[in-house]
Order: sequence, then C-alpha cells, then structure tokens
Amino acid sequence: MSRVPLVQSPTHAGTRDTLDRIQRAFGATPNMFRAVANSPAALTSMWSAFGALSTGTLGAAIGERIAIAVANRNACDYCLAAHTAIGGQAGVSAAELSSAREGVSTDPKAEAAMRFALRLVEGRGQVTDTDVAAIRAAGFDDGQIVEVVAHVALNLFTNYVNIALDVPVDFPAVPLARAA
Repeated sequence: MSRVPLVQSPTHAGTRDTLDRIQRAFGATPNMFRAVANSPAALTSMWSAFGALSTGTLGAAIGERIAIAVANRNACDYCLAAHTAIGGQAGVSAAELSSAREGVSTDPKAEAAMRFALRLVEGRGQVTDTDVAAIRAAGFDDGQIVEVVAHVALNLFTNYVNIALDVPVDFPAVPLARAA
C-alpha cells in the first residue's frame, strides 16, 4: 500500500491538466504519477523531464534500456516493470529488455550508454576520464553524454519516489536480476 494517497480527483487545476495529459499518453494514469500528484511542483517537474528527454537524440530504445538498468541496480520493482513494458512498445526485443537489467546488449552503443549510466549510479555521479572516453569511443557526442546523465537523474527521481513511497506496481511484474 502506498505511503501517500494515490491522487484520484485532483483539486489543483495544473495537477488535473497534467494527469489528463498523462492519461492520454498512456491510456491510463500510472500509480507513480498519482503518487507524485500530491505535489503539483514535483508532478510538473517529472512530467516535463519525461517530455524534454523524449525529444532528445538518444531515442526511446536507448532511454528505456538505461531506465531498466538503473531500476534494476536500485531494486525498483515499479520502474523495472514500467520501463520493460514501455521498452517493448518502443520496439526493444524481450531478450534485449532482459539483458538491459544487467546493462548488457548486443548493440554496442546501447551497452556503452547503460555501462556509463551504471557507473554514474554506482559512483553517485563520480566518473573518470576513462569512463567518459569509453562512451565517446562508442559514438556518443557531448550532448548525448549529457542526455545519458539526464536520463539517469530522472530515473533516480522515479526510482526513489516508487521505493520510498511504496507505490503499487500497475505494470506486469518483472523479476530483478541479481548483480554478480
């Protein structure tokens, strides 16, 4: 059971409008957004970040793989389930979605992005020149490297919301992969 109410009928006009946009985008309003709707500012921040990153150059397939790798590393059942479902809708195969839990891919560029993302998570932002050189060598430009950092930051936000607030998972469950 969620540690905060899942907002069903918001009284704040901005929250109502944002939840309506989320409903249209997903065909439903995921519980995570209903939990975050307790704070109009947090909801606006989260939804705006999703919208902004959707216009980036990484593409949905890499963005979803990053989200899956970060969710698995942080043991966020909610985000792992949600991004596995969304990643499938973005055309990522079931095998690739499964491998993404451990930051692995048959696509070297996707794997480089996930490895860099996981270095950010593990090091709490502290990465080395070698880490940056590795993602550059995989074909990422400076803007895309910044986008990877932004994806990680957004996913840390969503992971922490779902874990801290114990938001009920409303996507098909996906088992966490255990780190070696």
